[in-house]
Amino acid sequence: MLSRILKLLAGKPSAHSVTRHEVRGIPVIVDNTRPDIDTNEAIARLDRSLLLIQHFTPHYFRHLERDFAYLVVKRFACRGAYFHQQRACLVELTFTVNSNFSDAEVAATILHEAMHARLHALGFPLEMDDRARQERFCRRAEMEFGALVPGGDRIFQRARETLELSDAEVAPEIDPVLAAQRIAEVDRQALGRRAIT
Repeated sequence: MLSRILKLLAGKPSAHSVTRHEVRGIPVIVDNTRPDIDTNEAIARLDRSLLLIQHFTPHYFRHLERDFAYLVVKRFACRGAYFHQQRACLVELTFTVNSNFSDAEVAATILHEAMHARLHALGFPLEMDDRARQERFCRRAEMEFGALVPGGDRIFQRARETLELSDAEVAPEIDPVLAAQRIAEVDRQALGRRAIT
């Protein structure tokens, strides 16, 4: 399912929008299709977010370093995703630079996906039948992080509320066609507003 979404949303990135970086020893690929977003700002946010994981939950950071082959920052239908075939953590581009979210919230998303990577590395199945249980495992790690990091109240609260949802709500299936359409519309609106100002 996730590989199908990645293939559909990946499209053909323009060569000038894809850059490679290294952040805290982790390879990072940024596919910045939004001229209104500064790639350097996204990289700086990743650095601060990874530092928080490294400082407040170093045990998770050590696993993350081993379990992720790389991080990808690009437009996507949710805050983050883990693609097991590539061992890649995707962090959504606009979420990464959105000042309405703290460094800790971006870190919590990366940590959440790192828990998926950890489960994958340990040999747990990735079928949808087991997704709700795995999502809850990831949310508990977010709660642990939220309880330790300064300003982590929103992280803790969001994760706790998610734990109370039904299995279908905790691990919903995403319609890749609808997701791609919504992303394209939001980008058209954002770039249209930029052209007017």
